[in-house]
Amino acid sequence: MQTSAAGNKRHHRYLGPAALCRGFTLLELLVVMALMVLAMAGVSLSLRDSADSALQRDAERLAALLETGRAQARANGLPVVWRAQGAAQGAAFVFEGLPPPGLPSQWLSDTTRTAPGQFLILGPEPLIGPQALAISSSERPDNRLWVVTDGLRPFRVQNLPPTGTAPP
Repeated sequence: MQTSAAGNKRHHRYLGPAALCRGFTLLELLVVMALMVLAMAGVSLSLRDSADSALQRDAERLAALLETGRAQARANGLPVVWRAQGAAQGAAFVFEGLPPPGLPSQWLSDTTRTAPGQFLILGPEPLIGPQALAISSSERPDNRLWVVTDGLRPFRVQNLPPTGTAPP
Protein backbone atom coordinates (compact mmCIF):
# COMPACT_ATOMS: atom_id res chain seq x y z
CA MET A 1 0.00 0.00 0.00
CA GLN A 2 1.32 3.40 -0.99
CA THR A 3 1.22 6.32 1.33
CA SER A 4 1.63 10.02 0.70
CA ALA A 5 4.20 10.51 3.38
CA ALA A 6 7.30 12.43 2.48
CA GLY A 7 9.98 10.29 0.99
CA ASN A 8 7.60 7.56 -0.15
CA LYS A 9 7.05 8.88 -3.68
CA ARG A 10 8.58 7.01 -6.53
CA HIS A 11 11.52 8.72 -8.11
CA HIS A 12 11.61 8.85 -11.84
CA ARG A 13 14.71 7.92 -13.62
CA TYR A 14 17.14 10.89 -13.82
CA LEU A 15 17.33 12.16 -17.41
CA GLY A 16 19.84 14.95 -16.90
CA PRO A 17 19.55 18.77 -16.80
CA ALA A 18 18.28 19.02 -20.39
CA ALA A 19 15.10 17.15 -19.54
CA LEU A 20 14.36 19.50 -16.65
CA CYS A 21 14.75 22.75 -18.72
CA ARG A 22 12.28 22.36 -21.54
CA GLY A 23 11.42 26.05 -22.13
CA PHE A 24 11.30 29.56 -20.77
CA THR A 25 8.92 30.87 -18.20
CA LEU A 26 6.45 33.59 -19.06
CA LEU A 27 8.30 36.04 -16.85
CA GLU A 28 11.58 35.42 -18.68
CA LEU A 29 9.90 35.98 -22.04
CA LEU A 30 8.28 39.21 -20.85
CA VAL A 31 11.60 40.55 -19.53
CA VAL A 32 13.35 39.80 -22.83
CA MET A 33 10.54 41.39 -24.86
CA ALA A 34 10.58 44.50 -22.65
CA LEU A 35 14.34 44.87 -23.17
CA MET A 36 13.93 44.49 -26.94
CA VAL A 37 11.19 47.16 -27.00
CA LEU A 38 13.36 49.58 -25.03
CA ALA A 39 16.32 48.96 -27.34
CA MET A 40 14.21 49.51 -30.46
CA ALA A 41 12.74 52.72 -29.03
CA GLY A 42 16.21 54.04 -28.27
CA VAL A 43 17.47 53.23 -31.74
CA SER A 44 14.47 54.77 -33.49
CA LEU A 45 14.79 57.98 -31.48
CA SER A 46 18.51 58.26 -32.14
CA LEU A 47 18.14 57.72 -35.90
CA ARG A 48 16.82 61.16 -36.78
CA ASP A 49 17.12 62.34 -40.34
CA SER A 50 20.48 64.09 -40.55
CA ALA A 51 19.39 66.53 -43.28
CA ASP A 52 16.47 67.71 -41.16
CA SER A 53 18.52 68.12 -38.01
CA ALA A 54 21.31 69.97 -39.87
CA LEU A 55 18.76 72.35 -41.39
CA GLN A 56 17.16 72.97 -37.99
CA ARG A 57 20.57 73.62 -36.44
CA ASP A 58 21.49 76.10 -39.21
CA ALA A 59 18.13 77.88 -38.91
CA GLU A 60 18.48 78.32 -35.15
CA ARG A 61 22.06 79.53 -35.54
CA LEU A 62 21.03 82.00 -38.24
CA ALA A 63 18.25 83.39 -36.01
CA ALA A 64 20.83 83.96 -33.25
CA LEU A 65 23.31 85.55 -35.69
CA LEU A 66 20.61 87.86 -37.07
CA GLU A 67 19.72 88.99 -33.56
CA THR A 68 23.41 89.60 -32.84
CA GLY A 69 23.76 91.61 -36.05
CA ARG A 70 20.62 93.55 -35.21
CA ALA A 71 21.96 94.39 -31.73
CA GLN A 72 25.33 95.49 -33.14
CA ALA A 73 23.59 97.66 -35.75
CA ARG A 74 21.63 99.44 -33.01
CA ALA A 75 24.62 99.77 -30.71
CA ASN A 76 26.92 101.20 -33.41
CA GLY A 77 24.25 103.16 -35.30
CA LEU A 78 25.25 101.44 -38.56
CA PRO A 79 23.00 100.14 -41.32
CA VAL A 80 23.52 96.38 -41.44
CA VAL A 81 22.24 94.07 -44.18
CA TRP A 82 22.38 90.27 -44.21
CA ARG A 83 22.84 88.99 -47.77
CA ALA A 84 23.12 85.53 -49.31
CA GLN A 85 26.23 85.12 -51.43
CA GLY A 86 28.53 82.49 -52.85
CA ALA A 87 28.82 80.21 -55.83
CA ALA A 88 25.38 78.68 -55.44
CA GLN A 89 23.59 81.89 -54.33
CA GLY A 90 23.09 80.84 -50.77
CA ALA A 91 26.13 78.67 -50.15
CA ALA A 92 27.36 81.41 -47.80
CA PHE A 93 26.20 84.76 -46.45
CA VAL A 94 27.62 88.07 -45.32
CA PHE A 95 26.69 90.76 -42.82
CA GLU A 96 27.36 94.02 -44.70
CA GLY A 97 28.06 97.08 -42.59
CA LEU A 98 29.48 95.47 -39.45
CA PRO A 99 32.94 96.48 -38.27
CA PRO A 100 35.66 93.78 -38.26
CA PRO A 101 35.80 90.96 -37.29
CA GLY A 102 32.09 90.80 -38.08
CA LEU A 103 30.00 87.66 -37.71
CA PRO A 104 30.38 84.16 -39.18
CA SER A 105 29.60 83.89 -42.88
CA GLN A 106 29.27 80.14 -43.47
CA TRP A 107 26.51 77.63 -42.82
CA LEU A 108 27.30 74.81 -40.43
CA SER A 109 26.15 72.29 -43.05
CA ASP A 110 27.37 72.33 -46.65
CA THR A 111 23.87 71.42 -47.82
CA THR A 112 22.02 74.47 -46.40
CA ARG A 113 20.86 76.98 -49.02
CA THR A 114 18.73 80.10 -49.42
CA ALA A 115 16.88 81.36 -52.46
CA PRO A 116 18.87 83.68 -54.76
CA GLY A 117 18.70 87.39 -53.97
CA GLN A 118 17.68 87.01 -50.33
CA PHE A 119 18.56 89.86 -47.98
CA LEU A 120 17.44 91.16 -44.60
CA ILE A 121 17.79 94.70 -43.25
CA LEU A 122 18.85 94.61 -39.60
CA GLY A 123 19.18 98.21 -38.54
CA PRO A 124 20.20 100.72 -37.25
CA GLU A 125 16.59 101.49 -36.30
CA PRO A 126 15.30 99.62 -33.25
CA LEU A 127 12.11 98.70 -35.13
CA ILE A 128 12.53 97.01 -38.48
CA GLY A 129 9.83 95.85 -40.86
CA PRO A 130 8.48 92.30 -40.89
CA GLN A 131 11.01 90.05 -42.62
CA ALA A 132 11.33 86.38 -43.46
CA LEU A 133 13.99 84.15 -44.95
CA ALA A 134 13.41 80.64 -46.27
CA ILE A 135 16.24 78.15 -45.98
CA SER A 136 16.34 74.60 -47.26
CA SER A 137 18.68 71.67 -47.67
CA SER A 138 20.08 70.69 -51.06
CA GLU A 139 19.50 67.06 -50.04
CA ARG A 140 15.78 67.69 -49.41
CA PRO A 141 14.72 70.91 -51.20
CA ASP A 142 11.04 70.34 -50.37
CA ASN A 143 11.80 70.65 -46.64
CA ARG A 144 12.02 74.36 -45.74
CA LEU A 145 12.31 76.38 -42.58
CA TRP A 146 11.64 80.09 -42.23
CA VAL A 147 13.54 82.52 -40.04
CA VAL A 148 11.07 85.33 -39.37
CA THR A 149 10.51 88.47 -37.35
CA ASP A 150 7.62 90.90 -37.15
CA GLY A 151 10.12 93.74 -36.71
CA LEU A 152 9.57 94.11 -33.00
CA ARG A 153 10.25 90.63 -31.63
CA PRO A 154 13.44 88.62 -32.13
CA PHE A 155 14.04 86.41 -35.15
CA ARG A 156 12.68 82.91 -34.69
CA VAL A 157 12.46 79.66 -36.65
CA GLN A 158 9.16 78.29 -37.87
CA ASN A 159 8.06 75.40 -40.10
CA LEU A 160 5.30 77.26 -41.95
CA PRO A 161 5.68 80.17 -44.34
CA PRO A 162 4.94 83.55 -42.81
CA THR A 163 1.49 85.00 -43.28
CA GLY A 164 0.54 88.60 -43.93
CA THR A 165 -0.17 89.15 -40.24
CA ALA A 166 2.33 89.44 -37.46
CA PRO A 167 3.35 86.10 -35.95
CA PRO A 168 1.83 85.38 -32.53
